[in-house]
Amino acid sequence: MSDQYIVSARKYRPQTFDTVVGQEHITTTLKNSIRTNHLAHAFLFCGPRGVGKTTCARILAKTLNCEHPTENMEACDRCTNCQSFNNNTSFNVFELDAASNNSVEDIRNLTDQVRFSPQQGKYKVYIIDEVHMLSTAAFNAFLKTLEEPPSYAIFILATTEKHKILPTILSRCQIFDFKRITTNDTVQHLAQITVKENIVADEAALHVIAQKSEGCMRDALSMLDRISSFTNGQLSYAATMEHLNQLDAEFYFKITDLILASDIASTLLLLDEVLDRGFEGDVILNGFLEHFRNLLLCKDARMAKLLDVPNNHKPIYHEKAAQCPPSFILSALNVVNESVLEYKNANNRRLHTELCLIRLCYLLQATKIDFSGEKKNNNPSIAAQTVQPNTITVQPQSTAAPTYTSTIVEQQIVKEETTPEPQPIAPTQNISSEKCSPFAASENAVGSTRRISRNMLQATNNIANTEKMAMSDLTLEMVEHIFAQYKQQLKAENKSILFNAFETIKLEMPEAGLLQLISPNKITDSYAQSERGNIQELIKKETGLLVSISNIAVIEENEPGERALSKAEVFALMAEKNPMLHQLKDALKMSIDY
Repeated sequence: MSDQYIVSARKYRPQTFDTVVGQEHITTTLKNSIRTNHLAHAFLFCGPRGVGKTTCARILAKTLNCEHPTENMEACDRCTNCQSFNNNTSFNVFELDAASNNSVEDIRNLTDQVRFSPQQGKYKVYIIDEVHMLSTAAFNAFLKTLEEPPSYAIFILATTEKHKILPTILSRCQIFDFKRITTNDTVQHLAQITVKENIVADEAALHVIAQKSEGCMRDALSMLDRISSFTNGQLSYAATMEHLNQLDAEFYFKITDLILASDIASTLLLLDEVLDRGFEGDVILNGFLEHFRNLLLCKDARMAKLLDVPNNHKPIYHEKAAQCPPSFILSALNVVNESVLEYKNANNRRLHTELCLIRLCYLLQATKIDFSGEKKNNNPSIAAQTVQPNTITVQPQSTAAPTYTSTIVEQQIVKEETTPEPQPIAPTQNISSEKCSPFAASENAVGSTRRISRNMLQATNNIANTEKMAMSDLTLEMVEHIFAQYKQQLKAENKSILFNAFETIKLEMPEAGLLQLISPNKITDSYAQSERGNIQELIKKETGLLVSISNIAVIEENEPGERALSKAEVFALMAEKNPMLHQLKDALKMSIDY
């Protein structure tokens, strides 16, 4: 009859400090404490599940009572105490599961045992696992013994939830924080086990298992046992991904190419193939989050070390990241993250997943990304200040400002006729560089500073008059029509807050070239100010004219409904309409919560 099967998590449980994976900062401290005989009377091991808390507690208990420890402060595993510990017959080590023994009586029985000295060895070690499950009364009954135990008693407490332990207990313990086991350490440990078990495993498959375990070695070993049984000892990357219900990176690479090409049909067909294979939409969306995060990390060489993928996938990620602009990746992360958060509330989850992919396909067009790398200037205020060759930009002024500073120009012309010194151009004139026509100024023989001539003044006035005539053609009806188009665009983009706010905004044109957005309150006015540039750009696109936009918030005081009523005022208004409410309140002995 063959030997009984033992799962890898038990079979390969570390028996010495050196075999503990990923907790060198803990094991080194414990060995030095044993070497120098600076041992605390109470230890608290805390950290995530499956990282070695109970294992280190058992190794510490075994090493403390070893008769002949090694130079490296490891148990010899040959003496009587070590053999009795290995056979679970030691009278010096006691393990208590606080999850099922959490009452005051259980703790009293433990404290009664502490009074007796050990029969063999130097210490009696009490290991209390899941100590956070003890009741408050049990903790209080344990306080005195934990604070002043006998010299031969050592308590080792282990927990995954340190925040549930009373501060009075924490202050009496030496606390050790265990960390999650890194992916590389897990892969190396799994590779050693596969060699011992004669399992053929791809490095990528072990990497996937390590990622799925999330730093828990016990989960990683359990998955290794399952997949090796499923694949008959042949762990391939594809079989591992299938067994763990995960999509491989090839799917995400392929669908990203389709999204960048805005090929909606092929994207939905590929999604249908994956859904037919039994994958749920949340698995696909969560995989997208990890995929786009990896692409974002590849955009900067300094973040490459954060890329947690198999080594043979890293060159492909760098290649694909070069094809995706950073703004697209960030926007895609936001879109997918919103879809993941809303997935559980969706009635039609397949449609919800498909809509997410469709939005990703239109993402490049929505963000107006230029793959050539040229930066587009979409700021209308900056665009208005940019002067192109052979053109001049005249910004219409409000009524408070002068229509045109011709008086200043005339004064400069008089100075030009009477004084040989060159005069600078008036600051109110917006004149282009020396290549601009028809303002090519003649240079003085004294220097290269231009002067304003009568021809330049005449040309400037002609341009200004032409601009005024064009502005006068722009009517309020035309602006309202463009504004209505803009609101429909907001509605189509599901920007319901902006759409509802702009529904209450009124438009006025007190003069040609000046548009006023009149808001009923300050909140709507803030929305109008934030979208003013987009409205200005849309008007310029439709009419070719750059209008000035100002915001006005009209807030009427003492207008009912502008202020939220208190509870007392609400009851008073209701009682005014129905006087019987007072009698009902008194009959039921009710009070208004003011």
